[in-house]
Amino acid sequence: MKLELHILQNFAPSNLNRDDTGSPKDCELGGVRRARISSQCYKRAIREAFSRYELLDEAEQATRTKRLVEAVADRVVAAKKNVDPEIAKRAVVRALGGGGLKAADGDTWKTQYLLFLPTRTIERLAALIAENLEALAPPQVEAAAETQGDKAAKGKAAKSKKQEKSEAKDQVPSALREQIEKLLADGSRTPELGLFGRMIADQPGWNIDAACQVAHAISTHRVSMEFDFYTAIDDLRRDDSSSSDMMGTIPFNSACFYRYLVVDVDDLVRNLGGDEAAKAQAKKTLAALLRAAVLAIPSGKQNSMAAHNPPSFILTDVRERGAPRSLANAFVDPVRPRSSEHGDLVAGSVVKLGELLAALDGVYGTDGRKDLSFCVVDPSETLAKTFGQKVPSAHHRASFQALVEAATAAAFGGAA
Repeated sequence: MKLELHILQNFAPSNLNRDDTGSPKDCELGGVRRARISSQCYKRAIREAFSRYELLDEAEQATRTKRLVEAVADRVVAAKKNVDPEIAKRAVVRALGGGGLKAADGDTWKTQYLLFLPTRTIERLAALIAENLEALAPPQVEAAAETQGDKAAKGKAAKSKKQEKSEAKDQVPSALREQIEKLLADGSRTPELGLFGRMIADQPGWNIDAACQVAHAISTHRVSMEFDFYTAIDDLRRDDSSSSDMMGTIPFNSACFYRYLVVDVDDLVRNLGGDEAAKAQAKKTLAALLRAAVLAIPSGKQNSMAAHNPPSFILTDVRERGAPRSLANAFVDPVRPRSSEHGDLVAGSVVKLGELLAALDGVYGTDGRKDLSFCVVDPSETLAKTFGQKVPSAHHRASFQALVEAATAAAFGGAA
């Protein structure tokens, strides 16, 4: 079972997702430049929406971090009031090494790369380390920490990564090491990991294949870059000073974006544990994802531009079988608002999207489709009718909530 989400969202002047030069990201499609918002940016915004709008329980959330050592050590210190923070950090580094993850001590105390793990793992790992603190941080070892650090630094070049990992594991008792490895490897019952997956090169057994794929958002029309020239005045400047105290430029654009994601519902259930409890959690997760994806807006330059523009059009397509179908090619020929019979970019984009959807259904069929629903912000009260004429099989839902309920029910075998 697959659920596809198609969104058309028009943003006022903004710079929501910047490239390395500070300009809004862009790309070429159909031979013309388009505005673009990366899939990674949108996934981050979706994850933030889970928390901001309380769409997932705190116990179900995940954390992506390189600062696991300090996060766990702080909890160990809170549990063991008389423990030196440095000893707690060294114990965490040793525990992670026993679990097969490398972490640096000293000034940074960071893991080698960003880790994506259930938030509950931080709490459970801290409790486990606090219970076994003497085994992980023997006083005689900590007293000679600097000396050992110097020796390790000198001998590091002569050791392979495999040797280093083996030595790190040997520093942790085998029974405790097994508990740490099991704790770090467990990504089940965590919606964010089930949706977006996890890849850890050093521990391939911990990898999770993402159940959700997210496309880069692209504008349905040609976009030109613009620049805001700004100046700033010092509030305490003298009255006889006429010059500005700061000036610069901010690149921006305004665009109607086509956004697309697809979820393999069966994979999501498997990632969450594969049992009846996982199925119930997956249904809740899917509804949360739909809400979060619609509410998610990237945060780039929002304090300067406040482009809080919700989607104008939302379409969900639930099918038991068949390959996913992005509708991005509806805009290979860019929408031209003044030449459109519907006038504006949003309306023209909705119509072109409907035309391609109908054409794809005509060629590839609709076998296995459980539900096709849409809702639209329609001030003219004609756009919904026009889309319905293009795609007669689509159900017009009066509200976003009704669309979420229909799509989620269809994805799990209920009546849409």
